[in-house]
Amino acid sequence: MSATVVLFHGDDGVLLSNAVRERVAQLVGDGDRSLMVAELTEAAYLEDDEYHIAPLVDAAQTPPFLTGRRVVVGREMGRFSSADSLGPLLGYLGNPLDTTDLVLVWEKGPGLQRLSAVPKPLSEAVARAGGEAIGAGVPRSRDGVAKWVDAQSVAAGLRLRAGAKRLLADHLGEDMSRLPAVLATLASAYGPDRPLDADDVAPFIGEAGSVPPWELTDAVESGKIPDALDKLRRMLHAGGRNEMQVFAALCSHHSRLLRLDGADAADEKQAAALLGMKGSTFPARKALRQARKLGSKRIARSIELLAQADLDLRGATGASPEAVLEVLVARLTQLNR
Repeated sequence: MSATVVLFHGDDGVLLSNAVRERVAQLVGDGDRSLMVAELTEAAYLEDDEYHIAPLVDAAQTPPFLTGRRVVVGREMGRFSSADSLGPLLGYLGNPLDTTDLVLVWEKGPGLQRLSAVPKPLSEAVARAGGEAIGAGVPRSRDGVAKWVDAQSVAAGLRLRAGAKRLLADHLGEDMSRLPAVLATLASAYGPDRPLDADDVAPFIGEAGSVPPWELTDAVESGKIPDALDKLRRMLHAGGRNEMQVFAALCSHHSRLLRLDGADAADEKQAAALLGMKGSTFPARKALRQARKLGSKRIARSIELLAQADLDLRGATGASPEAVLEVLVARLTQLNR
């Protein structure tokens, strides 16, 4: 049997850990975990106040003892973000030991302030070794989230109808790491045979999760004040964002509309160039469409509302910051009717 090499990455620590745990369990199978598994964390790489990847490579090169295979798990790999620091591991991946299954986890340890992207040399070395890189996070697009919820439901042995899946995606929002636990509870309560509707799922999903800023601005653009206020409160309470962070997101969105107003951008590519956006032009297309829909007069009014809210948030009124934002969001949404 050839060696398994897998590199996990993702921005949700809970989902990442769940994925790693499941893969290690698959690799161990019926074997003795205490004999088969060696797991290293950031502390194991530290020697004389410097971090070295050699302990992980040494573990991977160690033959199994009293068992046919070893599973070596390299946690908190974010410490090694340069090709030089990864050198010994890259060399090992050029000729991995057949009896070692290597699981690498690109994540931040307690001593690391910021996690960088997975280095290209590491991804390429894993691919050349016949391994795979697995993103354990939740997709950011609506379609991606819907497909992910569907896949997780199938994996949990549940039969969810469209309304139930939609409720889970909408209600959990940015807190999708809660989904596995919710699905496990549903599986325990209903079993695999009964198709579940939204009404079956609703009692088990708990408090509404946070939402990303674009859901708030989309709700504002819809002209539906109750929906926009709901998104605002979820950002503030479930998301733990402070009022100034939410206000900054609203300012950023409307400043893009202001820059596009009267700029004669013919299409989304020109709009993206004007706004300095790189990558997907979808956000620029949305902004251009919205700027044209609102028109100069209402865009100017939205900037006036934001300017007044800025003063109010800084103490010009006796209202609480949340109340100031609620009034602002309601007025901005009213402009879209």
